[in-house]
Amino acid sequence: MNLVIDMGNTFSKYYYFEGDTMVSHGKRADHLLDFIPVSPQPLSAAIVSTVVTLPSEAEQWLNALPCPVVRFSSTTPIPLRNAYRTPETLGADRLAAAVGAWSTQPRHPLLVIDAGSCVTFDFVTADGEYVGGNITPGLHARLQAIDDYFPRLPHVEAEGALPELGYDTETAIRAGVIQGLKHEIEGYIAHYKAKYPELLVFLTGGDEINFEDTIKSGIFADQFLVPRGLNGVLNHLMKP
Repeated sequence: MNLVIDMGNTFSKYYYFEGDTMVSHGKRADHLLDFIPVSPQPLSAAIVSTVVTLPSEAEQWLNALPCPVVRFSSTTPIPLRNAYRTPETLGADRLAAAVGAWSTQPRHPLLVIDAGSCVTFDFVTADGEYVGGNITPGLHARLQAIDDYFPRLPHVEAEGALPELGYDTETAIRAGVIQGLKHEIEGYIAHYKAKYPELLVFLTGGDEINFEDTIKSGIFADQFLVPRGLNGVLNHLMKP
């Protein structure tokens, strides 16, 4: 049994894996780890990815685990060749998501899209090279930017009426931002599919994007792509 721990700015999340299969998971809004239940089976290894400095209580909890604990970083060996020029600045979630996609569909060109606070686009070649990717503001950041920079326009939430064309200022902003982001993502997919006909696309993150039926083929939606990738790294490291 593997234990995967992913610690963000707000939530601490855990995932138990048996081989490649996730058997349980949970989260809590702090950076302590005492909420993680005891593994139902003996632990083989654990991996921790964190964007925060762990409190001493969390460090003590990790040190008490009866298995090796891997601290995921830019120097951790992974089952991909990392061609990023500044690997130390590469977000752990981007790299883990790429590994998660490769672990699921190896030997294909892969476009990994994470639609969260930012939207990231990362590309992996069919021979297993992580090339890099692009970063753009996410849905809520775009709405907030309109609120910040255009004081005469109303603040608009993402939830609400979403016509094809706005019929008032609120729906014009919402439709402009959401439809614009959707078309941007579809443009990336179309561009890379034209270059790589065998391309597979993985979509993860908290913002749901509804694509046109014409491009849904070859898109895999997986909200657990990052923990799958971290588990893939752990399995890669623990190979005999």
